[in-house]
Amino acid sequence: NKGFVYRLELSGNWGIIVHKKILQVVLMSLYVDKIRVIAVLCFLFVISSCTNTALQKEQSEIYLNKGISYIGLQQYNSALKDLLQAERQYSDDPKIHYYLGMVYHQKGIKEKAVAEFQRAISLQEDYSEAHNYLGTLYSEDGLWDKAISEFDKAVANEVYDTPSVPLYNAGWAYYSKKDYKNALAKYREALNRQPMTALQPQIEKNIGLIYFDQSKYFEAIQHLKKSVELNSYLYDAQLFLGESYLKTKDKANAKKAFQAVIKLSPQSTFGKKAKEYLQSIK
Repeated sequence: NKGFVYRLELSGNWGIIVHKKILQVVLMSLYVDKIRVIAVLCFLFVISSCTNTALQKEQSEIYLNKGISYIGLQQYNSALKDLLQAERQYSDDPKIHYYLGMVYHQKGIKEKAVAEFQRAISLQEDYSEAHNYLGTLYSEDGLWDKAISEFDKAVANEVYDTPSVPLYNAGWAYYSKKDYKNALAKYREALNRQPMTALQPQIEKNIGLIYFDQSKYFEAIQHLKKSVELNSYLYDAQLFLGESYLKTKDKANAKKAFQAVIKLSPQSTFGKKAKEYLQSIK
C-alpha cells in the first residue's frame, strides 16, 4: 500500500529501516497467504476436475451401453445417437470409437468407420477387436497387405480371447493374394491356438480350397469332408467336395455331394451348378 510506505518514510533513516522490515514481514505474510490460497484453489480445482471427469465417465458409460444394446437390435440410428452422446461426455474411451466404427460400417459410411477404428487404436494400441475390424474393412477394398498388417497386430495381443478370428481373416487375405503357403500357415495356427474354435468348419473348407486350387484333389477331399462333417449345412463345401471327387474319377461320391447341395440350397448358384454336374454324370 503506497500510503503506508510514504508515512513511514517521514521518520527519517530509522523510519525507513523500520518500514523495510515491516514491509518485508507484511509482504512475506501476504506471499505466504497467497501461496496458501493458490494451493487451496488448486486442490479444489483438482478435486472438482476429478469429480467432473468421474461423472462424465459415468454418464458416458450409460450412453455407451445403450448404444451397444441398439446395435444388438440392429437399430443403428438410435445406436449412433447414444454413442455420439457418449463421446461428448468422454471422448477418450476407445470402446466408444470402436462401436462408432461398427455403426458407421453398418450404415455404409466406410470412411468414418475406418477413422473411428483408427481413433480407437490410437487410444489403446493393443485393441485387438479394433485391429481385426479395421483389417476386414481393408479386405473389403482388396487392400490385402494393409489388412494382413492389422490382423497380425490383433494376434500380437497375447491375452486376446479369440485369436482364431484374425488368423482366419489373415488366411483368407493370403489366399486372395494366391499366397497359399502363408494362407495355410495362418489357418493351421488358428486351429493350434484355438482348437475348439467355431470357425473350424470354415477353416477346413478353405484349406480344402487351397489344395483344390493347386490340383491336389485327394488332400482337398480330406479337408472338405472334415468341413461338412463338422457342419453339414455348408453347401458350398459340398459342391467343392463333389468337384474334387469328379477330379479323382469317384462319380458315386461326387453324385452324393451334389445331391446334398441341391437338397440344402436348390435355388442358389451352387445348387444350380450341382444340378448341371448331376446331369453330366452318366
